[in-house]
Amino acid sequence: MSLDPTRYGDLALILLPELVLTGWALIVLLFVAWRHETARDLRITGWLTFAGFVATAGAVWWLWWRVAHAAGLAGMIAVDDFRWACDWIFLGAAALTVLLSFRYLEREQLLAPEYYVLLIFATLGMMIMAGGADLMVIFLGLELMSIAVYVLAGFDRRRARSAEAAIKYFLLGAFASGFLLYGIALVYGATGTTNIVLIGVQLGFAGRPGVMLLAGLALLLVGFAFKVAAVPFHAWAPDVYDGAPTPVTAFMATGVKAAAFAALFRVLLEGFAPLDVWRHIVWWLALVTMIGGNLLALGQRSVKRMLAYSSVAHAGYLLVAVAAEGTAAFLVYLAAYTLMTLGAFAVLAAKGREGESEVTIDDLSGLGGQRPWLAFAMAVCMLSLLGFPATAGFIGKWYILLAATQAGENLLAAALVVTSVVSAGYYLPVIMAMYMKPESSEAAHVDVRLGRTAAVAVALMTAGILILGVWPNRLFDLARTAGDSVRPANTLSAPPSGARPGN
Repeated sequence: MSLDPTRYGDLALILLPELVLTGWALIVLLFVAWRHETARDLRITGWLTFAGFVATAGAVWWLWWRVAHAAGLAGMIAVDDFRWACDWIFLGAAALTVLLSFRYLEREQLLAPEYYVLLIFATLGMMIMAGGADLMVIFLGLELMSIAVYVLAGFDRRRARSAEAAIKYFLLGAFASGFLLYGIALVYGATGTTNIVLIGVQLGFAGRPGVMLLAGLALLLVGFAFKVAAVPFHAWAPDVYDGAPTPVTAFMATGVKAAAFAALFRVLLEGFAPLDVWRHIVWWLALVTMIGGNLLALGQRSVKRMLAYSSVAHAGYLLVAVAAEGTAAFLVYLAAYTLMTLGAFAVLAAKGREGESEVTIDDLSGLGGQRPWLAFAMAVCMLSLLGFPATAGFIGKWYILLAATQAGENLLAAALVVTSVVSAGYYLPVIMAMYMKPESSEAAHVDVRLGRTAAVAVALMTAGILILGVWPNRLFDLARTAGDSVRPANTLSAPPSGARPGN
């Protein structure tokens, strides 16, 4: 289906997922203005939000099924399979976060249905970021997402840690946005355009890049490195993840990180492909992030902070895919990472109270005996994060290794393997505590409960991790088709008629 962005009808179809989600956000806002006092109001708002994400996913699926693409140059919004694949990941992460939040919000007495409105707007910003074919559109999506997540991080107003997380995230996030915006300004000054494809075309015909362009690219990379929590720009992540409500932390560690990576991938691969300098920068960022994230996680006893540093390490693995330009490997690992990280935080939310900041690895001792299914889900997530065979994490890491070796990045591939081995030092103790250590008391895990919706979400994530670990072929096909749609400007051609989401 060829869509012309200059025609209003076609433009509405191009923006159909975003329009559906925006319309649903207005419906939820109206309901919240009317009903916002009881736990029942909160539950209804949650189900309305979940329905909105499902409806938006249906719109994305329809465009993907029809192989929608832009007729000619995409002006502000990209129309390709990479956008649809990323949208599915964002919407899946957001929908699962809603399911995890029902019982958590009631248990913690966070009876404010505005939580779900903020979740919708954050997801809308992510979708705009992934679909942005212009640097200014990406920036607008980034700010829409960031402002909503700033508030979500400090949503538990009774806890000082939550307020601290919000203020730290706001200050450092605004600082990073300043770098990004200044970088966009310098790139515009050097090329005369903010359209990503036109930047790539100009750089393809230009000679040696000027100082202004290189400075703009450096500032862009700094801004994105802050957003994905790459070392040495990661210092905010552990404190913010630790202080935010756990479902929000899960959403930030998956959806927010995925959106920043999706925008980074498109900008570098379509806009700055003719330049080699960014590949060297990303190469070093990937190396130090893998090493730093894993070494810092080794010294953590708090499960939540360990998972926070773990997310930094996994940002390094995703940066390997960026350095190797392995778009398909990037999408496969992003899908696997979303499932296993959300699942781990979901189990943590069931165990802890008041933000779960105080839950240590020793507090999980004996969980396998008293709550076997919950311990099994946590063990599957830990093994998948480690990269154990027959899990989605193993498939994702294997695909990134394949992309890295094919691109000649053998040292990065070796570093990925070594740091994955190092990560066993903090993933396996969680499993050992659950199954090999006795509980501290008979009542240690009596109050550990998943609500019905959270139990369904955890079951789906655990099943997804195991199924993709033994049957990843369909995911590979979709990822390859979506990855082929993001290419340097000098290789653009007719859109491929590859795998569809329903085939």
